[in-house]
Amino acid sequence: MTVPQLKMNELRDNPGARPKFKRLGRGIGSGKGKTSGKGVKGQKAREGVSLNGFEGGQLPIYRRLPKRGFNNIFRVESAPVNLDALEKAIESGKLNADEITEESLRAAGLVRGGKLAKGVRLLAKGTISRAVTITVTGASAAAIAAIEAAGGKVITAAKAAE
Repeated sequence: MTVPQLKMNELRDNPGARPKFKRLGRGIGSGKGKTSGKGVKGQKAREGVSLNGFEGGQLPIYRRLPKRGFNNIFRVESAPVNLDALEKAIESGKLNADEITEESLRAAGLVRGGKLAKGVRLLAKGTISRAVTITVTGASAAAIAAIEAAGGKVITAAKAAE
């Protein structure tokens, strides 16, 4: 038995898969004449109206539920850089181990976040085996300890201000 060859131009839906569109506003005998099933006048009878969150006059759920959380307007978004990424970049020659700054980290492609990230925060994921001097906005205590254990030095924005 041979299977008939399927051709792209012969693809069709199964019969009855798509019901025929009900034509609106074509006389009272059609069942959807005059107002086309939209009732009479008013905002919702007009075209292009979507009342998001409107619950027929009932207090909407976004107003019934309490507000949650706190948005700190002074928060500084920092881009994270981990020790293992730092080590890898130094090994591959993207970074100079002597003096590492936020600008050199951005140039090496270690910092993501574009305009949202105002600074760079050093985190302690991974290990570092060489002594480096790094200047960043912030650093975790574990990251500072790991770099100092390797013989390096971390200069943060808080220390630089002193």
